[in-house]
Amino acid sequence: MTADNQAPLPATENGNGTNGSSANGHLRTKICVYCGASAGASPAHIEAARQLGRVMAANNIDLVYGGGTVGLMGEVAKTIVAINGPKAVHGIIPEALVKYERDGTYQTLTSKNQVVPDESVYGRTTVVADMHTRKKLMAEEVFNGGPGSGFIGLSGGFGTMEEIFETTTWNQLGIHSQGIVLLNIEGYWDGIIQWMERAAQEGFVKPANKNILVTANTPEDSIKALREYKVSDAIYQLQWGKQ
Repeated sequence: MTADNQAPLPATENGNGTNGSSANGHLRTKICVYCGASAGASPAHIEAARQLGRVMAANNIDLVYGGGTVGLMGEVAKTIVAINGPKAVHGIIPEALVKYERDGTYQTLTSKNQVVPDESVYGRTTVVADMHTRKKLMAEEVFNGGPGSGFIGLSGGFGTMEEIFETTTWNQLGIHSQGIVLLNIEGYWDGIIQWMERAAQEGFVKPANKNILVTANTPEDSIKALREYKVSDAIYQLQWGKQ
């Protein structure tokens, strides 16, 4: 839940339709990728980011992400833009993070005197006031996407883990029904997968709900997992915003 105690709005209640429809009027598939602003020690992480971008572009899937130009974030974004153009990517970044999550080589000054990534390289960028607004807007854009829309967690640190688990919690609470996939590169998420099993065994997570967060070992399989995602029967059947 966001800091102002407002859950992200489900698609039927959210008016954000930016780049939401294709030329034929169908909703475009949108995937929010959570990942690190670092490249990681193993080259497998950066290659996975590039391959995910290539697979998303080949399937005409739009990217929603944290708006950075460095590390895995920047690699996914610029890979998709290079293939499908800047309209296929939307980065959302808090103003305070702009100087940390961008490469100084690429910067554009907006009419509001905000420094943002070069749109022709990294796609469209929206600068927001805080982290909570960033996460809320990213989620709502996915909620308004077409079939196969959802969330993918590439390798990352504390911020990536927090985003993945918050989105997973929202699913458990019935706030949304989109899939969440851990893209497990070289066993990076093995510890989290083991923890989910233990949490279910110890009774802290309902056994059916441990599969709210699914795993895949390749970018191709992560896209497939989102297309085939099934909501757990054990989630809370809550009516958000209708109390």
